[in-house]
Amino acid sequence: MTTVSSTPQPAMRLRELVFGAACAAAVRAAARLGVADALGDRPTTAEELASAVGSEPRPLERLLRALSCYGIFEETDDGKYVHTDMSRLLREDTPNSLRYISLWCTEPWTWEAWPRLDDAVRSGRSVFDDLYGKGFFEYLHQDAGDSAEVFNRAMTTSSKQSAQDIAQLLDLTGASSVADIGGGQGHVLASLLEKYPALEGTLLDLPTVVANSDPRLRDGGPLAPRVRIVPGDCREDIPVQADVYIIKNILEWDDESTRRTLHNVVRAARPGARVVIIENLVDDSPSMKFTTAMDLLLLLNVGGAKHTKASLVSRMAEAGLKVGELLVVNPYLHAFECTVPE
Repeated sequence: MTTVSSTPQPAMRLRELVFGAACAAAVRAAARLGVADALGDRPTTAEELASAVGSEPRPLERLLRALSCYGIFEETDDGKYVHTDMSRLLREDTPNSLRYISLWCTEPWTWEAWPRLDDAVRSGRSVFDDLYGKGFFEYLHQDAGDSAEVFNRAMTTSSKQSAQDIAQLLDLTGASSVADIGGGQGHVLASLLEKYPALEGTLLDLPTVVANSDPRLRDGGPLAPRVRIVPGDCREDIPVQADVYIIKNILEWDDESTRRTLHNVVRAARPGARVVIIENLVDDSPSMKFTTAMDLLLLLNVGGAKHTKASLVSRMAEAGLKVGELLVVNPYLHAFECTVPE
């Protein structure tokens, strides 16, 4: 008797991979329809879910069946649907929700950019100017307001989720001040200040970003008396002195921006200051499939790149930093402990 292997043959696996857009589109559709939010704790029919989300029952059943193949929702023996660990992450009320990350990675502009990946690989630069006649962020804020809102929500969600991991990992005992450089809305800074009640902090980012900083840091917030908010561009200048500098996920746009930012930190910091650089890596990481995909997306939209351990260490050393221990924050993030030479 001939048996069928449970492991997909290479030809079948490749067929599945080239239909990857269908899986991404299915996740996006479920997120936009709010299917995960509509499904509660009891097994529910496609008809009931369709009524709740305002769709046709049969197409929704086809969508759920496709997602179930990937472990997103599960079909019961009697044809109803229940949650899985992954489908719950599409709920907006889940603590570590990935709803907005899922929407961000499948925004309309991504479907225009991905087919041009071969052009980006040939040229080594973004395809965005050719597609839209302007740079990525310019396009986002001028022409794609809905996409900009999804981006902001996705970045906020991601930052909040990693902030607690970072605060739990880093030992700032003995430090009196910390600066979050390019720190966005300041979620990491707020988590560190909550952990260390005697610590003072500075948040530096672009004016439009810090204008919407974490409410805990703004006037009237519980941490405001210990916080200085500095509007600025870390690629141009870092007018901040601190015992510890945090630099998270801002060294991936382009090499020149990375060099300028690191040199500005070294120039601003006192000898012996601690610099913690936190990034996704495209090697030696359990999240390589996700991170390498994000690396290609960065090439497409801004001409940037995720780092390998070696490429980041070389840039830190080139800037004059003394590179120390490498810490694992979570499956997606690594923290490089550095110091400014005495």
